[in-house]
Amino acid sequence: MTVHFVGAGPGSADLITVRGQRLLARCGVCLYPGSLTPADLLAHCPAGARLVDTARLTLEEIVDELLRGHREGHEVVRLCSGDPSIYSAVAEQARRLDAAGVPYDVTPGVPAFAAAAAVLGSELTVPEVGQSLVITRARARSTAMPPGEDLATLGASGTTMALHLAVNRIEQVVAELLPRYGPDCPAAAVALASQPGEVVVRGTLADIAEQVREAGITRAAVIFVGRVLAAADFPDSFLYSAARERA
Repeated sequence: MTVHFVGAGPGSADLITVRGQRLLARCGVCLYPGSLTPADLLAHCPAGARLVDTARLTLEEIVDELLRGHREGHEVVRLCSGDPSIYSAVAEQARRLDAAGVPYDVTPGVPAFAAAAAVLGSELTVPEVGQSLVITRARARSTAMPPGEDLATLGASGTTMALHLAVNRIEQVVAELLPRYGPDCPAAAVALASQPGEVVVRGTLADIAEQVREAGITRAAVIFVGRVLAAADFPDSFLYSAARERA
């Protein structure tokens, strides 16, 4: 049978994809990140499916559960918060499945930064203001960042940034980005996007850290920094321009 890595989306149960919901509906085993998975999402699993909360499991224990489900002949769903392509630990799980000869596939999900941008009502690529996005994080109790991926280096171009796993290092983020973006650069933080308890703060690099602390944001947050957040006087996109030739 197949192991399915499925993006669970940012938190709201109705933001999983149709494909992801269908995979849940036929699985015999579902592994899920406990504190980040709503009960309404797990309700899509069939009665009798084995549900495994991975919040306190090690990587090897998680892989053991995936292999056990496969050996028992079940379709196995491994739910990943957001989208499996970023900060999901799918790579190391897939590496072990490859070594064991177990087939798997990946179903994308709505990433947290996209849900947070939707909450802000912001397009992150605005004509002639910003056309690129850097998705990164700040180092805390986590894997070391590769050389050249420090915030000062990544921010050298002034590109719009979306920072995951960084809210508890907000002062560090501000200190590293201030010289590149300036104190008046728009910034925002969205915690628990699409979930109950959603919190939004908007400001600039000069005051965003204080606002985050005052709002009590400590987890499940995305920080944005960039001029696109306050863009107003910008040209329309050429995509829909009357001057653009159409076949």
